[in-house]
Amino acid sequence: MHILLAEDEHSLGEWLSKALEQSGHKVDWRNDGRLVELALGDTDYDALVLDLGLPGKSGTDILRSIRSRDNRLPVLVLTARDSLTERVNTLNQGADDFLPKPFALAELEARLTALVRRARGSEHPRFAAGPLNFDTVTRQFTLHGAMLALSPREHALLKALIMRSGEPLSRQQVMDRIFSDESDVLPSAIDMLLHRLRKRLEHSGVHIHTYRGLGYVLESDTPSQP
Repeated sequence: MHILLAEDEHSLGEWLSKALEQSGHKVDWRNDGRLVELALGDTDYDALVLDLGLPGKSGTDILRSIRSRDNRLPVLVLTARDSLTERVNTLNQGADDFLPKPFALAELEARLTALVRRARGSEHPRFAAGPLNFDTVTRQFTLHGAMLALSPREHALLKALIMRSGEPLSRQQVMDRIFSDESDVLPSAIDMLLHRLRKRLEHSGVHIHTYRGLGYVLESDTPSQP
């Protein structure tokens, strides 16, 4: 997942962004509400982890702004205030879930995964494309029931594709999510990565199709396995 983390507490923001990245997520961390607004305008995120007490522009105002544009981005609110009134007000303002501080990383990850599944129209604990399955708990891919061995970048790209639910992943989104830690990536690196993934999926009934001007879509010849 590509996550926008909006948190002004430095120690928490630093720890959480590193922990989520170690779990295989791409994280953009912003500590000011105005910077959060700019990031939302520039990048297509899978979820927003939002602290309410941000400087510059409050988390509450950001949430109102997101929902006023009919933006369906999944939003998980973090706050030190754990009153019933706070929870009700936050949910009524458009938050999808609420997690009081302090919290366990495993619970935050589980809640984020559930939010993205619901946003993609699936309550199933796995993402699937025909015989290809991604288990959100083990973070493993299986193909026709067998474990699929992938390099870290192959894994990151295939996960991004399978979580798109048939929506195109643009070349820029591939660059942002897979190669964000490198400033001098050549276009051929993306092509080579796609080539390797296509070879691994060869004859499986699952394909990565390129739609000119739109991007890449994971498609299957058969319905997803139950």
